[in-house]
Amino acid sequence: MKSKFNPVGNAKASNTEDLVRRSLAAVWHPCTQMKHHEAFPLIAITHGKGPWLFDEHGVALLDCISSWWTNLFGHSNPRINLAIGQQLQKIEHVMLAGFTHPPVVELSEKLSALTQGNLGHAFYASDGASAVEIALKMSHHYWQLSGQHEKKKFVCLQNGYHGETLGALAVTDVAIFRQAYGALLQDVFMVKSPDARNSQNGENPEDLAHRAAQDLENLLEREHNNIAALIVEPLVQCAGQMAMHSPEYLRLARRLCDRYQIHLIADEIAVGCGRTGHFFACQHAGIWPDFLTLSKGITGGYLPLSLSLTTDKIFQAFYSNEFAQGFLHSHSYTGNPLACAAALASLEIFEGEKVLEKNIERAADLSNAFAWTKSDSRIEHSRQTGMILAFDIKKEFLKNPSEFPRALFKSGIEENILIRPIGSTVYVMPPYILHSQETMDMGSSIQKALNKAIASL
Repeated sequence: MKSKFNPVGNAKASNTEDLVRRSLAAVWHPCTQMKHHEAFPLIAITHGKGPWLFDEHGVALLDCISSWWTNLFGHSNPRINLAIGQQLQKIEHVMLAGFTHPPVVELSEKLSALTQGNLGHAFYASDGASAVEIALKMSHHYWQLSGQHEKKKFVCLQNGYHGETLGALAVTDVAIFRQAYGALLQDVFMVKSPDARNSQNGENPEDLAHRAAQDLENLLEREHNNIAALIVEPLVQCAGQMAMHSPEYLRLARRLCDRYQIHLIADEIAVGCGRTGHFFACQHAGIWPDFLTLSKGITGGYLPLSLSLTTDKIFQAFYSNEFAQGFLHSHSYTGNPLACAAALASLEIFEGEKVLEKNIERAADLSNAFAWTKSDSRIEHSRQTGMILAFDIKKEFLKNPSEFPRALFKSGIEENILIRPIGSTVYVMPPYILHSQETMDMGSSIQKALNKAIASL
């Protein structure tokens, strides 16, 4: 298989090279040091089908990370394509201030029903960070309306990630994203993560959850009068090296938030929509937060859409004859009909194709495909939550750790797989459509790519 990093000299390669050149001249690519593309050329994708991405040569890449955790049912999914096309014949967009439309109403009703009515009144935006901003602002504003003006600080977990707008970045603890912008960020409280990798003296994940919750309780006991909300990523801190924790932490956090009158914000942008086994990760703990944010997979990976769900109690605090008492936050494309149509089609796939039930088998396939990680001496902390699987490479096997992510990405492309490690953490979050053999092939290809990457450092 030809490497993408050494395109052959034919007409198609020339077209690809021209597109890459133009992209580097005109596009500032996300989460990227642009200079690195001098050595690692961009890959020009022309189309996708199912779990596969294709370049101009027809070379296929298995999308092991669902295109940044968004694509649930494959590229060019017929049902979602049809739903968007049908909606396009009716209305492509209308502002949601003073107007409404069928897709946004139906989607909001279905999402509330999925929470058994515990959450509703969906407030829409376009990206995950914006949904987090909405939840943070709503929480802060609620306490102001309630006369508790000192409750304006937030609590977040060590190693957590919630986005890169300023409010979301303030409650993020991933240094590489924060370090240039610290002077712009508000002060927050940070508490221990229940990351199961931090266990001590034979602790199991539940023991560690209790120890981390004790740290939270100590803070809330001192500072609850000044705190608006605690924000967590239920079960998996994804950008934080796929750190996984017991549902017990969520149960304890919910109890503490109730005791000290603190809002609980569940950031399910990456872990929602079936990734962990339930539709919402909070369901593993049998709790509901005061705010729940969704994005990424909600449209099946098709169109930008995010939202924050909240309780009737919080909604009612803003319900007034006074305009200034409303939640005066807006995005131009709030509740876009095309995006809502894609989300509705995704929910129909969940229901009609029994996706959550089938994902139990798919998760077992994933475990089998990566059974080799448990006996590989270079690997530690092999872990899995539903359709998320991760493992860490031991430091002593990485001669040049900073180069490992690019080396593994490169060797992955050579093995026809798209993977994007986070530091020394290798993970997969594939679409929910892989059959057993594709999953086994993915595990084998990642093993080969890992061997090549480590040998190259």
